[in-house]
Amino acid sequence: MQNSELIRKDQIIGARRLSNYFWATTICIGGIGFLLTGISSYKKYNLLPFINVDELSFIPQGIVMTFYGTIAICISAFLWITILYNIGAGYNEFNKKNNLITIFRQGFPGKNRDIILKYSIQDIKSIRVSINEGINPKREIYLELKDSRLIPLTRVGEPLSLSAIEVQAISIAEFLGVIVNGIEI
Repeated sequence: MQNSELIRKDQIIGARRLSNYFWATTICIGGIGFLLTGISSYKKYNLLPFINVDELSFIPQGIVMTFYGTIAICISAFLWITILYNIGAGYNEFNKKNNLITIFRQGFPGKNRDIILKYSIQDIKSIRVSINEGINPKREIYLELKDSRLIPLTRVGEPLSLSAIEVQAISIAEFLGVIVNGIEI
């Protein structure tokens, strides 16, 4: 976070998180294992030293393992590409000097790779905090505009702690001179 009296810039972590590296690697290794096992059952030759293909018939086990291995390798490739391009990375810049809020995020390569949203500070109604607990918890901070649009300011993925969300929301609200508009639970 880069702060001064007139400019505040919060960096947003994209896809280059430890959990993404872990899952991309794990899915890739598992997918290669399944694919090689399926191919081994077809060729009747052990491509993996710890698999005995004599006990594995190609139809239906080998076909299913080949299919699962191929799907896992495709998912892993997608995760690695997401990590390579650091999808979702960017920043939130609150600039009192220019009276402008800039939200920047990186997307997939192409014509619209960079997502840039700009709003005037006068268009800001409040900072809204939304908290949903349960199996898939969400803890997010939104920029609420006067026309009731909600612009997310927090990163996607691992939810921040309640105290971190509270501190960040209050800090942004104080910087912009707006209120924190309730907590939705």
